[in-house]
Amino acid sequence: MNIVCLDLEGVLVPEIWIAFSKASGIPELKRTTRDEPDYDKLMRWRIGILNDHGLGLKEIQQTIETIEPMEGAKAFLDELRERTQVLILSDTFTQFAHPLMKKLGMPTIFCNSLIADESGKITGFQMRCAQSKLSTVKALQSIGFETIAAGDSYNDLGMIQASKAGFLFRSTEKIQADHPELPAFETYEDLKAAIFAAL
Repeated sequence: MNIVCLDLEGVLVPEIWIAFSKASGIPELKRTTRDEPDYDKLMRWRIGILNDHGLGLKEIQQTIETIEPMEGAKAFLDELRERTQVLILSDTFTQFAHPLMKKLGMPTIFCNSLIADESGKITGFQMRCAQSKLSTVKALQSIGFETIAAGDSYNDLGMIQASKAGFLFRSTEKIQADHPELPAFETYEDLKAAIFAAL
């Protein structure tokens, strides 16, 4: 039995932190998991910048409300879900994901949680589990699923490499150059064809 595991940001929706960087006028927040392999280090750095500027959950959520899925993403996801089970594995947070999931037709997503005080100041974050994407793929495999995975960033490599078929989608030149063994696609049609061929 197959299950397709997809990254969210950069694959189905634009990067939330890049959108917030533009909205807030803070260029440092453009840094993502495409640039920084250490997610814990990246998030602690982001929280420090937010606190330095007096920004919190409310401001980020206002930006997220304006984000639309990438062109063709919902149709791509709908076609996949007609053929097989699909699970979105993301290092985003429950407080960010819900409005985006509504726009994508409410697919299942596993992600993490932010810790915020009553004022909305972000004080920390709680990961669902260590190496959450790879751990989830391994757990799915342990209960009889064969996984097919796609993503664009460093934090997707574990689940992609551990799956029976794995693909890079709209990734960086550096990640593609470092992993020439992974098929890399730029369009939903090509990614869909590769996934269907692996089912």
